[in-house]
Amino acid sequence: MFIFLMNLWVYSLLILWTLSGLLLSPLAFLLWRKLTGWPTAKIARHLIWIYGRGWMLIVAPFVRFKRTGFDKAYRRRPPCIYVINHLSFFDTYCMALQPVSDIAFAVRTWPFRRLFWYTALMRRARYLDVEGESFTAIAEKARAITAAGGAILFFPEGHRSRDGKLQRFYSGAFLLALKLDLPLVPLCITGTDTLLPPGTFKLRPAKVWMQALPPVYPAAFSGDDAHVLMRKQVKEMMRQKLKEMRMED
Repeated sequence: MFIFLMNLWVYSLLILWTLSGLLLSPLAFLLWRKLTGWPTAKIARHLIWIYGRGWMLIVAPFVRFKRTGFDKAYRRRPPCIYVINHLSFFDTYCMALQPVSDIAFAVRTWPFRRLFWYTALMRRARYLDVEGESFTAIAEKARAITAAGGAILFFPEGHRSRDGKLQRFYSGAFLLALKLDLPLVPLCITGTDTLLPPGTFKLRPAKVWMQALPPVYPAAFSGDDAHVLMRKQVKEMMRQKLKEMRMED
């Protein structure tokens, strides 16, 4: 009964929160523009972050959220590329655990095509289509975003892990970090696979923990295989930290 009530509560309020956001977003854009003077893309990314914060409030009766490694210096960090492991559909919502909101996601093509209620906002936020665009086009968009003070976030596995273990990492985030000379910040998340495992819509109570790791700098890598060395180092950092996090849980 408890699980049934949880699912009824969360999905009912999530639908209402989503519909309210869609209806109010034009007014919110105008208000944010007037109050902040921010460009459209930054406003869109901030509104997406607020949407995630609202989702966190909705699930708060059933989910304990924890974040570590996000000190004051983290908030003042210059533009960077984030990489995070991928366990659940709700991982993207949990990015609202970040204390910063100016982050453009690098996503596959399917969200642009299937999440029709969200597509316009993703495009306004200048999300990167890593399957539908060339690396050159992606790099130019990322350069513009980071030059304006924003950041880029990748799920380097490309899909949700079915067993909780890190899967193969794709090279896009690491090639981009090297090309744009941007620090790469690994993030680790646990618990979202308990909340909503892949292959089901049934929610369960969970503890969600996000940990920020020290940045990795492109200058430490050189040669034709620099991106491979960077990728291997970051993956090992994340693997070790995820192991520690799960042991502490």
